[in-house]
Amino acid sequence: MKEKYNKQNAYDWTFKRNNYLLFLSGIIFVLFGYILMYTGDVNSYQSITIAPFLLVIGYCILIPVSILYKK
Repeated sequence: MKEKYNKQNAYDWTFKRNNYLLFLSGIIFVLFGYILMYTGDVNSYQSITIAPFLLVIGYCILIPVSILYKK
């Protein structure tokens, strides 16, 4: 059977506004994590605990959710 080609669907964006906002927040978390890791001392609480936590949230939660989220 032949499927009808809909021109409207050809021009729709794959990601919506929510996806881009989640992706942007993930990038901000990652950048802030690297900044905290860079500015803290080698064995400070900031470099050992807070920065890796922000990086994990950014890389493992926010960015994948922004790609997989579909309304």
